Amino acid sequence: MEVIRIRALRGPNLWSHHTAVEAIVSCTPEEQNIELLSGFEARLRTRFPALSALQPTGHTDAVPMAHVLELAALCLQAQAGCPVTFSRTTPTLETGIFQTVVEYTEEAVGKLALELAENLINAAVADTPFDLTGALAELRELDEDVRLGPSTGAIVAAAVARNIPFRRLTEGSMVMFGWGSRQRRIQAAEMDTTSAIAESIAQDKELTKKLLHAAGVPVPIGRSVENADDAWAAAQEIGLPVVVKPKDGNQGKGVTVNVMTREQLTKAYHTAREFRDDIMVERFLPGNDFRLLVIGDKLVAAARRDPPQVVGDGVHTVRELVQQVNADPRRGSGHSTSLTKIKFDDIALARLALQDLEADSIPPKGQRVILRNNANLSTGGTATDVTDDVHPEVAARAVEAAQMIGLDICGVDVVCDSVLQPIEDQRGGVVEVNAAPGLRMHLSPSYGKGRAVGEAIVNSMFPEGEDGRIPVVAVTGTNGKTTTVRLIAHLLTASGLRTGMTNTDGVYIEGRRTDSGDCSGPRSARNVLLHPDVDAAVFETARGGVLREGLAFDRCQVAVVTNIGTGDHLGLNYITTVEDLAVLKRVIVQNVAESGFAVLNAMDPIVAGMAANCRGKVIFFGAERGHPVIATHVAQGRRTIYVENGHLVAVEGKQMHQVDLTQVPITRNGAIGFQVENVMAAVAAAWGVGISWDAIRLGLKTFANDTDNAPGRFNVFDYKGATLIADYGHNPDAILALVQAVETMPAKRRSVVISGAGDRRDQDITQQTEILGRAFDDVVLYQDQCQRGRVDGEVVALLRAGLDGAPRTSHIAEITGEFLAIDTALARLQEGDLCLILVDQVEASLAHIAKRIAEG
Repeated sequence: MEVIRIRALRGPNLWSHHTAVEAIVSCTPEEQNIELLSGFEARLRTRFPALSALQPTGHTDAVPMAHVLELAALCLQAQAGCPVTFSRTTPTLETGIFQTVVEYTEEAVGKLALELAENLINAAVADTPFDLTGALAELRELDEDVRLGPSTGAIVAAAVARNIPFRRLTEGSMVMFGWGSRQRRIQAAEMDTTSAIAESIAQDKELTKKLLHAAGVPVPIGRSVENADDAWAAAQEIGLPVVVKPKDGNQGKGVTVNVMTREQLTKAYHTAREFRDDIMVERFLPGNDFRLLVIGDKLVAAARRDPPQVVGDGVHTVRELVQQVNADPRRGSGHSTSLTKIKFDDIALARLALQDLEADSIPPKGQRVILRNNANLSTGGTATDVTDDVHPEVAARAVEAAQMIGLDICGVDVVCDSVLQPIEDQRGGVVEVNAAPGLRMHLSPSYGKGRAVGEAIVNSMFPEGEDGRIPVVAVTGTNGKTTTVRLIAHLLTASGLRTGMTNTDGVYIEGRRTDSGDCSGPRSARNVLLHPDVDAAVFETARGGVLREGLAFDRCQVAVVTNIGTGDHLGLNYITTVEDLAVLKRVIVQNVAESGFAVLNAMDPIVAGMAANCRGKVIFFGAERGHPVIATHVAQGRRTIYVENGHLVAVEGKQMHQVDLTQVPITRNGAIGFQVENVMAAVAAAWGVGISWDAIRLGLKTFANDTDNAPGRFNVFDYKGATLIADYGHNPDAILALVQAVETMPAKRRSVVISGAGDRRDQDITQQTEILGRAFDDVVLYQDQCQRGRVDGEVVALLRAGLDGAPRTSHIAEITGEFLAIDTALARLQEGDLCLILVDQVEASLAHIAKRIAEG
């Protein structure tokens, strides 16, 4: 067995709505049925007993090794604790070649699982050892390393529950919620609205205390110190006991509390200096350590934090007691578990010394042994939820502290005996204010119930009813995609929406091109969704991008399918039939939002059949009012668009809107059939987004089919009294539509300039000139810039073969070079002639044509 290729499908895809790893797997004849491999399954299960059944009960079909790889990769992830359930293996038309798809929640983990599954299979085949425990440990470690931490993960989970899309912007904890102009961003538990100044203030403990004191929030007195002697002087001024800590510390690092002697203070000073140079000494407040979480203007959670400790049993040493506590499965080495292992280090030993204990001391039964001066969870402390106990005045002081510093999400540390009464009544105080506070103690406290702090953060960013989404329109099909995308974007812009657009020409933000080349894939679409000035997005969605990565979005407001041709890209990437192509193209239809619309060509039976796969509503369009699909949809009172008496007609129930096609320049008074179809699709999409009909009519009227609005899409020029048409048509269906269009235009003599894309099937290339040979007098064949895997002259020879016996063509020329071919055709034109130029290098060819026209 050989894994030929691996792809990460990062969005909804051909196989499922899940993110997944897709592998192309080659199996030998024996591996196409593992029953031919004597003892293989028994050896496999010996190495991985938890592997699921290889096929459903009662089935006796041959099980290929690729299917075993699929199940092993899925089950390894599941055993490692990853929430994955979907997998699939499908044979291709190539004997022994399979497509294996396995869901992942973290891409790196999914790829590693596939690699380990292959190692497992090889070990079973060769009857060699396989370290299952080590493999699962490796997967768990990687998963913990790359997945979001508990704080960020809780916020993301809350967003998903509210149907708010998210995207990780870094390998760390920076996450974007929503799209375009409605997006918000967080990093851990910090919002994009939190100012850098507020964060700096929170890090400066001395400045924080000054501001809180000015606001009337009780704080312990103290000051910065220069050295150990100055620290002792400050302690004498303040009065013992004191706290020594870094001025801008975090997570309790370097903090020593309840310092009573000069010796203790000197040690505490040097401990703090290990983390920062600026040190503070402040009055020690006796009492419990409470963390109050403020989000916006509300207290949403509170916890009492207790320092790491063990209780003596009269038998075990302190070291052994710590080992027993750390054996609790809830305790991990990082922040991903509800508890962290107690650190048994020099700080712990120093704290033991204060209690006249050593690591190997055996404390008497019931003695409480403290191992840290602070109660931070990151050093092994515990948290007890006390949210319901917080006195309103305590909550008010916490909110005042957060607002005085300017933090949207704030962890306020309070030391007092109890939160049941005001802080002032207990001589307590706010000892610290934290930006980006850890949420773990509130989500999964050691004791008590967890609080929905993720939901509170999401609700503060997105008011009720808002999901952060902008209208997204996805367009696919064989022909007309780019023109339809451009026209939809124009209609949305006419309505006042700042629109982002991707197509085969580039990426456009509010009409300005920000990237060039073929940008019809998910990467370009994701870039548009990142842009903060985009109110709506229109994406040309090519087959290649869906195959490579899946969609750039989880769902769209509108999905448009223009048509499914019979000769476009078949035979590539295991898409071998029109039915295969349709299944791929309908991915966007399957991912329409429940409140959205699929815009489908009713005249194309394959496209019309996609309606059954749409979770939203359907808008059918088609030129014939009497077509069965159109007529039925109209009768059912559903949104339908058709052409009648020179007007585009849109109906829904008793409502009707009409657009005079003479007011739509792109259709040339309704004479260009394929442009009428493009207009119907675009209007339906704008209708589905909710654009007003006044804006739609204005947009249609102002969209000229020129080289600025739609380069290479039936651009019409006048050249010395002859008509030139430049178009990017490059498959038989497009050629047929172009022929039908130019036949409506008068001409004395018709000529065409054409090349062919080498990555099409032979019959698709030949069929194009078979069509043209029936409609054009002169044909100029040229070899384009990129042969896409063909040898020189091969494409032109196929095009020439299509002209054998052509009923109309009387003159054929073969040229090397696109510009020379254009010049050759122009030189033969006379007044009243018509020339169709099928361009390959769109921008360069249009510029060349414009130059020739200017030269006269």
